[in-house]
Amino acid sequence: MIHLNDFRYDGSQPFHIKKTATKIEDLYNDKADYEEKLKAFRTQMDELQSQMYAHDRYGLLVIFQAMDAAGKDGTIKHVLSGVNPIGVTIKSFKRPSEEELEHDFMWRHVQQLPERGSITIFNRSHYEEVLVVKVHPEIVTNVQRLPTELTNDLDALWRQRYEDIGHFERYLHHNGIRVVKIFLNISQKEQGERLIERIEDPSKNWKFEEGDVKERAFWSQYMAAYEEAINATATPHAPWYVVPADDKKNMRLLVGSIIVEELKKLNMSYPTTTPERQALLQKLIKTIQEQDKNL
Repeated sequence: MIHLNDFRYDGSQPFHIKKTATKIEDLYNDKADYEEKLKAFRTQMDELQSQMYAHDRYGLLVIFQAMDAAGKDGTIKHVLSGVNPIGVTIKSFKRPSEEELEHDFMWRHVQQLPERGSITIFNRSHYEEVLVVKVHPEIVTNVQRLPTELTNDLDALWRQRYEDIGHFERYLHHNGIRVVKIFLNISQKEQGERLIERIEDPSKNWKFEEGDVKERAFWSQYMAAYEEAINATATPHAPWYVVPADDKKNMRLLVGSIIVEELKKLNMSYPTTTPERQALLQKLIKTIQEQDKNL
């Protein structure tokens, strides 16, 4: 039995990253049981997304944030496999381009928001601006070209960004776009083992970057940044889910459950038709049957 409230933060209680588990007891009995449970989540997700597409009132934005090698790509792939691609978009955000740096920090993310009736997955997001940028403030002072009066007090700048993000997510909620934020919480030890695996496995070498190892030196700063960001932006209308990520199967089952439960909260229904429309449809059935009589 999965109790999602154990992993959900909506601002009603503080989040302490050092007290948060990166591994929990298995949610599955064996590989076959895991695959069966994951398949059930995919089926529910596909059915709910189809209803959302037909209802055409809501959109769902699912944000994934994590340290390198925590499993964002694999989780997105395994959990969403089989969901109708018409209603799902996946957007990965890498380092900002020169064009993107000429705009405000939310500009490139706003352009990728979900349409009504669809799910959009952000693999990394606007939260990078209070995570990696906070750990490396020289990005603000040297790369983003902000006016100097905005960068003289970096503590004030981070507070402003938390506030701006909160207003942005509340604005989306007011427009029918639901926001769910998922932090895949991996331990430093497990991350190190996965990075070594990438180096040693030729089929995974392409995923490895030297910068991943360099960033490990800032682990404590990243953990502090995640803790502060989650505490500053967790709300009932845009909650954070902190998912233990040391076991990939557990992680994927939790993510599948989260997305299904968030979709279930939407007040959705398939469009209804009038009696006249139903009568017309019945006539069309007869027409099709007549057309097929001589086949």
